[in-house]
Amino acid sequence: MNLPIFGLLIIAAAVIIIYSLILLRRAEEDPLAARIDEFASREEVVSIEEIELSMPLSDRVLVPIARRISDFVVKLTPQSTLERTTHQLELAGNPRNMTAAGFWILRLLVMVLFGALGFLVASNNQAGVSRTLAYIFGALVIGFFIPGMVLRSRIDRRKQAIIKKLPDALDLMTICVEAGLAFNGAMQRVAEKWDDPLANEFGRVLQEMQLGKSRRQALRDMVDRMEVPDVTSFIAAILQADQLGGGVSKILRIQSEQMRIRRRQRAEEKAQQAPVKMLFPLVFLIFPSVLMVLLGPAALQVLRSGPLRGVLN
Repeated sequence: MNLPIFGLLIIAAAVIIIYSLILLRRAEEDPLAARIDEFASREEVVSIEEIELSMPLSDRVLVPIARRISDFVVKLTPQSTLERTTHQLELAGNPRNMTAAGFWILRLLVMVLFGALGFLVASNNQAGVSRTLAYIFGALVIGFFIPGMVLRSRIDRRKQAIIKKLPDALDLMTICVEAGLAFNGAMQRVAEKWDDPLANEFGRVLQEMQLGKSRRQALRDMVDRMEVPDVTSFIAAILQADQLGGGVSKILRIQSEQMRIRRRQRAEEKAQQAPVKMLFPLVFLIFPSVLMVLLGPAALQVLRSGPLRGVLN
């Protein structure tokens, strides 16, 4: 298989995956109810059949198919697996509001596409039956693990962003509380000032409190959605101060200083790990190139002046 055709297949697979995600997103909503509300706002008197016919073909045919596939996957997948996937999606920041069923459908779709690409590669190389099965099995395994790897990568990046932003957020909250604002007002200032995972979580806590959830429970739920040790210790100190009646401003100042010390310690730890991480590229990539540049001309001169002089000349 030449490179242009393989590239076109990869692009087609990417388009199929993206369109499938859009369909899954639409399947979680109700296009018919949205269209009925649209006609009701216009004050037009039409029948349900006319409203359905006015909908796009994808909403009339493809979205119900995607909804049935999603329900089928939910029935087949164990509840514990769905709960674990939902928790991982929460840790990743709920990318594109994807559900656990949608993630597993995406994983199965990627597996099928990778398996098809593996079959095409095997057929192009004219491989035997056993080798073709090995190609397909390897592609299926790669397609199964890639979505999980991407999800874990998003979780790690989100945790690192929260750890990096936490000391600055605590400084701002300390200033706000010492200026006379309540703790909820300080969280509101952080949510309004920045647009990052930590600020979004503070904003979500405030929304949940407006909907009737207690501050204690909302903060505990925020800890579960992050699983960052620094945030866990900070929220534990705030909840303890709430329970015992301590000063929140003092707790915030102490926590801010501790977070800055921890951030500096992490930076020093990474600086100490840098020489070890640089060892591999130095030994296997940079040193051979340097030796080739420095010793290459000398080696050629030695060879030309030795027994192989006639052969090289």
